[in-house]
Amino acid sequence: MYDFLTGPMFWLSLGICLIGMLVRFVLYFRGLSWQLDRVAYKAYPFQGFKGAVNSIVKWLIPFGTYGWRKQPFMTVIFFGFHIGAVLVPLFLLAHNLFLKEKIGLSLPTLNPLIADVLTWTVIVSAIFLALRRIALPEVRILTTWYDYVILLLAVAPFITGLVARYELGSYTSWLTVHILCGEALLIAAPFTKLSHIVLFFASRAQLGMDYGIKRGGMKGKGMAW
Repeated sequence: MYDFLTGPMFWLSLGICLIGMLVRFVLYFRGLSWQLDRVAYKAYPFQGFKGAVNSIVKWLIPFGTYGWRKQPFMTVIFFGFHIGAVLVPLFLLAHNLFLKEKIGLSLPTLNPLIADVLTWTVIVSAIFLALRRIALPEVRILTTWYDYVILLLAVAPFITGLVARYELGSYTSWLTVHILCGEALLIAAPFTKLSHIVLFFASRAQLGMDYGIKRGGMKGKGMAW
């Protein structure tokens, strides 16, 4: 089972994730209509690019936007979850040893203590994100079982990884479950809300171009609208 999961299944899940994400990214922009969105992307590429970069950068900085500053506690929870969710899979020592074995390359690695702290941060933040969906009426009314499944799917590799790390049960069994959860996450990402991993950048770029051209940067400069 381990050989299968770290061999053919790993490459299959990784391929589905990367190709699927690329397709979602391309389809997002191909689905935009100049007539519908009324934004001259091609006519003003410099202003559009500037607006896109500005939008993405500001939303990637904690408290970099009014929306983040308006909800400081949730901003900390949100960034705590996503920083850990990005750094741990990419820079965990065990993961990079695996990459070294598979492709001969590896990334810089995290100190084990920092990796543990980040993993716990992801888990605790996920609990608060779930509680937010229960506690706030304006969020609860938009929440379905699907949202909880996606959140559980996102946090499951971290929970199972910690259980295996601390050897709270059979290490081999929990390592297998951890790998299964990670590969399930990779496969599901392009087909679920987890696609925001790349669509966040697409949507922020689009909105940034919108404001950079029509609603902000080009305002009052003779544009038809």
